[in-house]
Amino acid sequence: MNQIIDKLPNIKISTDPEDLICYGFDASGFESSPSAVVWPENTEDVVKVMKYAYEHNIPVVPRGAGTGTTGGAVPSKGAIILSIEKMNRIIDIDPENFNALCEPGVINGKLQQELALLGFFYPPDPASMNFCTIGGNVAENAGGPRAIKYGVTRDYVMEIESVLPNGQIITTGVRTQKGVVGYDLTRLLIGSEGTLSVFTKIRLKVLPLPEEVVTLICIFDNLELSGQAVSRIISSKIIPRTLEFMDREAIKAVENFRPVGLPKDAEALLLIELDGHPSAITKEAGKIADICKRLGAEINMAEDEDAREKLWISRRAVSPALYHISPTKINEDIVVPRNRIPEMLMSLRRLSEESGIKIVNFGHAGDGNIHVNIMVNKENKEEYQKGLMLVEQVFKETLSLGGTISGEHGVGLSKAPYIGMEIPKPEIEIMKSIKKIFDPKNILNPGKIFPD
Repeated sequence: MNQIIDKLPNIKISTDPEDLICYGFDASGFESSPSAVVWPENTEDVVKVMKYAYEHNIPVVPRGAGTGTTGGAVPSKGAIILSIEKMNRIIDIDPENFNALCEPGVINGKLQQELALLGFFYPPDPASMNFCTIGGNVAENAGGPRAIKYGVTRDYVMEIESVLPNGQIITTGVRTQKGVVGYDLTRLLIGSEGTLSVFTKIRLKVLPLPEEVVTLICIFDNLELSGQAVSRIISSKIIPRTLEFMDREAIKAVENFRPVGLPKDAEALLLIELDGHPSAITKEAGKIADICKRLGAEINMAEDEDAREKLWISRRAVSPALYHISPTKINEDIVVPRNRIPEMLMSLRRLSEESGIKIVNFGHAGDGNIHVNIMVNKENKEEYQKGLMLVEQVFKETLSLGGTISGEHGVGLSKAPYIGMEIPKPEIEIMKSIKKIFDPKNILNPGKIFPD
């Protein structure tokens, strides 16, 4: 590592113990000390680092803000952490063509703020939007509450400049609305978890801000009926802007952590938003209220922007609230078809009761994405082992309902042992061969996605 410091004198590099500790983990709970941390400030810096690493067979792990929950940014043995946090410029916003060009270290929420000043917004809005980076979002194909109506990150990435493991710069995609020349390498890079190339510039599609937003909170005293409400809302041909779900334990956790007045005795609640023309969404809000009332829900509408913001602060606080209760909980993000949500919720409750381990559920019910939190203490080895067994049971149940074991968190380290449950071996081998073409020396984020 002293050699790389000497060879790249104009790039900030640290081997200080405190930096190695700080950059040796992410939100997954996995930890491993890197051999060095590098902070490039532009594409040329990334090229220099990758060329040096390629020549000397040093593993490199790209890192955004470390908010990932599957260990994607945790360094492998002897690896350099390549932190893109200093590459944080919004290079250009093009209001005529509805796109923005930015560096990968731009914070999602910062981009949202700048766009709002011009009357635009970027739809993907992860719960960690106030501190996660655009580069990390693209690497994981992040979603968020608005995905039900607007889609996920892959639906908004137009063009990517990135650096291959050997230091070569490539640019994939187009800046036009249409483009079908050659294979779609851009969509291949989205969700690749830093295993194929290092992103240096990203062009994103943006949209005009909606005229109006209506926010409803629907409180249920029956868990299964809350799941039925989700299915009935969608089957009524209404597509909300968001349709979020919190079960009883999630409500209690967030009220104890950051109270906003949610009823702790409720079995579940749905946080629903509609956006668009005022007259249209008012009519749709009435239909949704009727559907939920027929299923026994109590309906409230946010009176103003302040009330609406409080509800969203509460929703985004669920995950940190649960970490406050159990820092070593196991967090999964399964997805099932929307009409199977009631079955999945009841299966999760059954697994919790049978195992004696608390399972807390919340998430993006509108697109079938449930965040399953198995509340175990890693220090209690017997309990933690039971929790890991529950993970496999949850995945089996998810796949039996036609779902997937990861909706937006990726595979990383934590889900790699289970990838074969969903993807057959021939398809995995094709993916591995693609990795080998991009990264023949296997130096870029090795050990992620695919099991050893």
